[in-house]
Amino acid sequence: MGGREVTSPEFQGKRVTVAGLGVSGIPAARVLHGLGAVVTVVNDGDDERSRAQAGELQALGVTVRLGDGDTLPEGTELIVTAPGWKPDKPLFAAAAEAGVPVWGDVELAWRLRELDGRKAAPWLAVTGTNGKTTTVQMLASILKAAGLRTAAVGNIGVSLLDAVLGEETYDVLAVELSSYQLHWAPSPRAHSAVVLNLAPDHLDWHGSMEAYAADKGRVYEGNRVACVYNAADKATEDLVREADVEEGCRAVGFTLGTPGPSQLGVVDGILVDRAFVENRQKNAQELAEVSDVHPSAPHNIANALAAAALARAFGVPAGAVRDGLRAFTPDAHRIAHVADVDGVAYVDDSKATNTHAAEASLAAYESIVWIAGGLAKGATFDELVAKSAQRLRGVVLIGADRALIREALTRHAPEVPVVDLARTDTGAMLAAVQEAARLAGPGDTVLLAPACASMDMFANYNKRGDAFAEAVRELGTASA
Repeated sequence: MGGREVTSPEFQGKRVTVAGLGVSGIPAARVLHGLGAVVTVVNDGDDERSRAQAGELQALGVTVRLGDGDTLPEGTELIVTAPGWKPDKPLFAAAAEAGVPVWGDVELAWRLRELDGRKAAPWLAVTGTNGKTTTVQMLASILKAAGLRTAAVGNIGVSLLDAVLGEETYDVLAVELSSYQLHWAPSPRAHSAVVLNLAPDHLDWHGSMEAYAADKGRVYEGNRVACVYNAADKATEDLVREADVEEGCRAVGFTLGTPGPSQLGVVDGILVDRAFVENRQKNAQELAEVSDVHPSAPHNIANALAAAALARAFGVPAGAVRDGLRAFTPDAHRIAHVADVDGVAYVDDSKATNTHAAEASLAAYESIVWIAGGLAKGATFDELVAKSAQRLRGVVLIGADRALIREALTRHAPEVPVVDLARTDTGAMLAAVQEAARLAGPGDTVLLAPACASMDMFANYNKRGDAFAEAVRELGTASA
């Protein structure tokens, strides 16, 4: 990390255990060591990559213990954990018994943000089951269009510690927070925050939907200006009602319909604000056109409204909302148009790794040949299939848990033709695209929205999307 020289009496000589190497653990270990803490890193894995990472830290004087992430090192006074480590690990049970606090890297970043008297940049925080990364990137684009020094950080893959302690100073940070990160971060207090949506996900980690929702709801605690919620998802509004916020903090909704007072919404193809205007009972401020949002699928319009609400809460003018949305380019594999072949559109939404994301993706098109399947992570598919049945022209199933989707299709869309591909070799995606092309006709969309994780067949959702795009290109070449 190319950061400043910082000091902290609080950490000088403190015995801190960092749980987990990786994106958050390595920066945490470096920072804590630099602050004078006596750092021990514990890690479950003992593979070649872990040993290389351990070597770099050991060269600094950090102790690293590989292959045993469950035993609490003797004398530990604080644990800083990687967000993915489950709360039921024996390490944390031992910490609780010994009275040792457990923080995540987000908690650590929050506590260090004013180190050496630096003026801390306020946080605009984004969480939710789906759409977090897109929304936080849209938000950063809008803030930059307003001339503000900002960065998209957190669960997006950019260390909050680097942002807080780096050489660069910011006016405001656009912070993506996962439910894992929020679980281990009791202290952060955002300027304003949003929970985009709530649907069952990561329940094996949290233990229940109630625990998952409670961790998401932490993002609203102590908000100063606005708690932004999804008017179409009552659970998000309920979390606002339950939050302990600063006096004067407002609840602000976003909707794909006509907004009421204290809401942002859509009127005749225009994104409008009835929350951050004078006399919001009667007035509305035009922010942007639906066509300024790319892609302009309904769930992406919702993301844009949420980003706009947080930016407006921070005082950003309407023109910057429009300019920022126009300048924004979404990451790959998020409802990305790959090509048109013989009058059929091919769309890659490999990032739709759960049923909630796939439902939003399917809702964006009228006539679909759906490529779906992978690792279900305990999900069920009846509700998804029932809601989408009228849009399905055909379905091609791939992956380990494809039978679960096939059974839901039998129950709720028995007339839809289904191709069940058992193969898992490198040519499986090409076969899936070829079968989808056979089922599709002009005007249809072949949509990769798997509703499942990818690791049964691919290294990650990016590789799955890349394989789809390559198969579409091969299809296009063959038909040329």
